[in-house]
Formats: sequence, structure tokens, C-alpha cells
Amino acid sequence: MPESSPAKLRLPLSPTGLGSVLSPVVPTDDSPPDCQPAGVLVPLFWQEGEPHLLFTQRTELVKHHQSQISFPGGVADPGDPHLLATALREAWEEIGLAPRDVRVLGMLQPTATVTGFYIHPYVGVIPYPYDFRLNPREVARLLTYPLAEFLPPERWRTGPYTYQGRTVSVCCWHLADTCIWGATARLLLDLLSRLGKNPFGTTPCRD
Repeated sequence: MPESSPAKLRLPLSPTGLGSVLSPVVPTDDSPPDCQPAGVLVPLFWQEGEPHLLFTQRTELVKHHQSQISFPGGVADPGDPHLLATALREAWEEIGLAPRDVRVLGMLQPTATVTGFYIHPYVGVIPYPYDFRLNPREVARLLTYPLAEFLPPERWRTGPYTYQGRTVSVCCWHLADTCIWGATARLLLDLLSRLGKNPFGTTPCRD
């Protein structure tokens, strides 16, 4: 079956329209006691009226989630006043995105990973093009996609993943040789669900 054409599924959203479907920013840390709290930034920018998302591909040198495609972010430092500060600090350290250049719109649903992190995702609008400066130890490259690229349901799959003897079902998005899976894929599905565009319909994709 041929793929749906993203050009026919454009999302002419504005930052205000997208912000209206997000959750308010909550500064408190509600992470479970057995998880490490983490903050990530979901960076959005607009080109020709169309929303795009920016991702990082992690290097082989990082401690966790080597080579995976994710949003900028990481675990909280003792000096971070809250997890939004964590997300903005990590984006600065990883890709050189200054906190003052991020317009935070709201939050997605926090989510746990099988590797023991509890991710608090903050959606923010960024300028683009931008003078990104990648940390060569942490980030191998940047990737950008129109949000409409995540709408065709045939690009989504679910499958088993085993970690430390525990097997869970994970969701994955594929385009050519690129795969986005795990917590990052669930954050994408949360965003699409809020727009009424979940490619799984009413069936959630959860670990």
C-alpha cells in the first residue's frame, strides 16, 4: 500500500493554537521515587507556515541511549531550580540553544522509561535557522522533520524490546533509514493525540 502524502496532511498551526492543546507548565517534580527526574525540550519551529520538530541523534560516547534519536534534555542537576531549567540548560549544553531564545508553550504528559528515567517534556518555539553548536561528545547530528511527516499511520509500528530481563512493547516511527522509538516516540504520539491526529486511533502505544 502506498504511503499517505504528508503534503495532503499539512498542519497549519500557529504557536498560539498549539499552545492551547498543551498542559500548563508545572514547576514541581512529581517523579516516582524509583526514577531519575529528567527534563527535555521539544523544539518547534515554523517554515512557510508549517510546524517542524528538531531532534538530536546521540553519540556512542554518552552513558545512556547511545545513537538514539531524541529531544535535547537530560537528568536534573542539584543546581537546577526546576525541570524546565533542566531542559533549557541541557539544550544549551548539547546544541548551543540559548534559553532566552526559547518560547515555552506548555508541557506534554511526563513519561517513564524502562531505563529508569521520568521525563518531563516542555514544548518550546525556537528560531530557525539558528547558529547551533553541537557538543561533539553528546550529539552526533541534528534532524528536522515537518510535524506532518509523523501523521501517516503506515510509518508507525509496535514491537517487543527487552531490557534487563524485562520485555515491553515499544512504538517506533520509521522513515527510510531513520527510526524514532521509545519515550521520544511516545511524546510524539502524545502531541499528535492532542491535535486529534494519533496514527493509532484510540489505541495508545505504551511501554
